[in-house]
Amino acid sequence: MARLRDPDTGCPWDVAQTFGSIAPYTIEEAYEVADACETGDMAALRDELGDLLFQVVFHARMAEEQGAFAFADVATAIADKMERRHPHVFGDHPNRNDHAQWEAIKASERAGKTDPSALAGVAGALPALMRAEKLQKRAARTGFDWPDPQGALDKIHEELAEVAAATNEAERTDEIGDLLFAVVNYARKLGIEPEAALRGANAKFERRFRHAEQAGGDGFVGLPLDAKEALWQAAKRA
Repeated sequence: MARLRDPDTGCPWDVAQTFGSIAPYTIEEAYEVADACETGDMAALRDELGDLLFQVVFHARMAEEQGAFAFADVATAIADKMERRHPHVFGDHPNRNDHAQWEAIKASERAGKTDPSALAGVAGALPALMRAEKLQKRAARTGFDWPDPQGALDKIHEELAEVAAATNEAERTDEIGDLLFAVVNYARKLGIEPEAALRGANAKFERRFRHAEQAGGDGFVGLPLDAKEALWQAAKRA
């Protein structure tokens, strides 16, 4: 990475990059790791983990050039954090399943930072669905949560009614956002990861649509909606 970033002999593209320009690639590589995990392709997982590791090295090298930190500091920091948060493994704590202590340690770490909120540190760049779930989990740790799934389900019905009652685009956008947030909350209360659920729905839609599209042949686009619906139902049965 140091050679790639060398101003005189390195790669012009690598030299020109910044933290901001590389960040989207880092996010993309993380999703490709997740995709390899989902498909169970170990060869792909090996390759994608390498790509993701390269992103870490890239960021660390740019930081080192600025005198901020180096790759070794990144590795040391995460190792120290894991030891600090697992005294029941690395220390003398008798209860290896004490999740409450993990949360207490994280809370004490947040208290020492500029923003002591329970919501601090939930990255703004996360996909909105994932960030909604993380915000809700953080809030739930403080006791701000429905006691059971029914409260979250009732909120969905309430938000649906507010979407229907909206009178302009701004209101509809706002209420649709509230509805999506409520759906995420309900999924969380059911123990379902909303991001994974939506990925599954996306994959299912793509699979069925491709089946219907192929069955319709070259004339699929010009078919009337009822004919497309018939092909869609056939794809579901298949």
